[in-house]
Amino acid sequence: MRYVILIVSAMAVVSVQGESLELYVSPDGNDAWSGAQAEADTAGADGPLATIAGARNRLRRLRAADESLVGAPVKILVRGGVYFITEPIVFEPEDSGREGAPVVYAAYPGETPVLHGGRVITDWRVENGVWIADVHEAKSKDYAVGAFWVNGERRDPARFPKATHTAGDYPEDSDFFYADGPVMEKKPDSDEEVKSNTQFRFREGDVKQWKHLDAAVFVIFHSWATSLHRVKTIDMENRILEFTGAARWPFTRWKNDQWYFVEHLLDALEQPGEWCLNRGEGTLHYIPMPGETPDTVETVIPLTRQFILLNGNPDAEQFASHLHFKGLNMRYGDWPVGAAGHSDGQAETSVEAAAQMVGARHCRFEDCEIAHVGGYGVWFRAGSQHNLMQRCALLDLGAGGVRIGEGGDPATPAHITSNNTVDNCFLHDGGRVYRSAVGVWIGRSSHNTISRNEICDFRYSGVSVGWSWGYADSSANHNIIEYNHIHNLGKGQLSDMGGIYTLGVSPGTVLRNNYIHDILSNPKVSGGWGLYTDEGSTDILLTHNVVHNTRTGGFHQHYGKENRVVNNILAFSQRDQLIRSREEEHISFFLEKNIVYFNTGNLLGSTWKNGNFVLDYNCYWDASGREITFAGNSFDEWREMGFDENSIIADPGFADIINRDFTLPDDSPVFALGFEPIDLSGVGLYGDEAWTARAKNAKRMPAPPVE
Repeated sequence: MRYVILIVSAMAVVSVQGESLELYVSPDGNDAWSGAQAEADTAGADGPLATIAGARNRLRRLRAADESLVGAPVKILVRGGVYFITEPIVFEPEDSGREGAPVVYAAYPGETPVLHGGRVITDWRVENGVWIADVHEAKSKDYAVGAFWVNGERRDPARFPKATHTAGDYPEDSDFFYADGPVMEKKPDSDEEVKSNTQFRFREGDVKQWKHLDAAVFVIFHSWATSLHRVKTIDMENRILEFTGAARWPFTRWKNDQWYFVEHLLDALEQPGEWCLNRGEGTLHYIPMPGETPDTVETVIPLTRQFILLNGNPDAEQFASHLHFKGLNMRYGDWPVGAAGHSDGQAETSVEAAAQMVGARHCRFEDCEIAHVGGYGVWFRAGSQHNLMQRCALLDLGAGGVRIGEGGDPATPAHITSNNTVDNCFLHDGGRVYRSAVGVWIGRSSHNTISRNEICDFRYSGVSVGWSWGYADSSANHNIIEYNHIHNLGKGQLSDMGGIYTLGVSPGTVLRNNYIHDILSNPKVSGGWGLYTDEGSTDILLTHNVVHNTRTGGFHQHYGKENRVVNNILAFSQRDQLIRSREEEHISFFLEKNIVYFNTGNLLGSTWKNGNFVLDYNCYWDASGREITFAGNSFDEWREMGFDENSIIADPGFADIINRDFTLPDDSPVFALGFEPIDLSGVGLYGDEAWTARAKNAKRMPAPPVE
């Protein structure tokens, strides 16, 4: 069926073919045109629209003129090219599709549309080898412009001390300054002294009265978080900095020699690849890498903070629904550190996302890319349900990859976030500014699935599930984390982290068939685990996971109740292999049918005194040849105490342990224990080679050296 609709105000004909409506968008288009054609007509009087926002508005007008279009499928095809945006594109309930009739914003077949949130700098002048450009945004009171890219590569802001590695690689001692103990201050209305979270004591010679100190950012590492600060005052005599905003944690809470560096400091601009703003003069300064010239590179600063917003209204039970985005690329976004600095308690939860949804239902992001942004990539917020993110690449992220849910319980059923899926996505190189961000974060949200993704090169945890501390009822349950490849986390910077990290009471949550390795936290503070059930984690199943090369343990439970750790391979922790940190009156966990393989450290770490745990049918092997002890007991003594009565100490016979091939021979002794082989062939990205090769060929920061 074909028919035409005449929109009198626009005097344009739009065709509806096969009961579906098609519109076109092109960089060569015009938002005053009808959008009915993929290219402009020969007279230049009509053709495609110029922007996605223009297409959204066009659809609104068409629907207003003919209500029958509200139920028709809509496809808006976006031609290849660059679309510069200065503000996010907002979709509201009126822009929704219907079940079986979605509104699809898709790349034109074979073409690559790019939503560009930055500004290309072309007017460089060179002074003494330094490139300088006028950037009026630098004078903004909200500290606009927090990043800079050359040919798509993020450049590091000028810093002291100089990093011994490049592009945020793993640090060494020389990469940091160190605090000189705490600054003590009295509590309000009290004589009690406590460590300050606004004043910081530095060592002699580290911090100076630099000319541009007021514009600098102090990056201070706590155990599992960083705080970012701007200077309010400096006391050189007593070596005390006072910051404009407080950290969530007192300085030196964990270590008196807390590590930090200072960046965005024009006085530190010395090495190729460094950049900095002169905020007073409104200029950007850059020392080029060898071979770079202003006419052979593309240099970009970010201006837009967010790209796509789906703004449903859960309060009114109105939702943005059945909106699909396919093949769109979003690049060059920002989330700069403000005048008061930045500090979150954990996971950088105050940082928002480039693509963000509130009250979104049955929406999809497929084959999209979000790269070179300042915050998180995607956030499914309150009231978002039954959404899908599939085969998307989230790269070079200022914060983390994907967030699902909120930090508090939903106010009404309409505010529940649930049943969202993140599948076959590549999440790489996160935490570039907000370092304690997470690859995938699930807050107070249930019935979500995180499957077959590759999550790598973040400075903190790969997947974080639940957002409740202790044993109170939680609205995070029945989440499935399966078949993900999670690796190269921590980079020696942060601690108290996990490949998969859980919190709170979470019945029905399952962590299965994940491949987790190279979880290397800061060696000065404990806490780089493969599987980590933290405060109050309860009733979680952890099964058929393979974990190796961790700093402090393959599995760690801080405290929790009746978790089941079954049929996993836990290998090569640099320190302890299995850790239980708190004695409790209930069963902590059931740890059965696992293989624990190591050659350094102890089998059991922390506390195993009160016996409220179940260990059995496990296979333990120390490849160094040492006798394995169990919390200070021999194997026979341990068995007499009622633990591991059916377990064995034996070499499981892995196929190639040097190259971490954990395939088991048919005659492995573990099969007599009931151990089931773990097949890793279905882990991680799937599909055509061009897609899966993106992860294989990604530029990777090297892991910290093994102790």
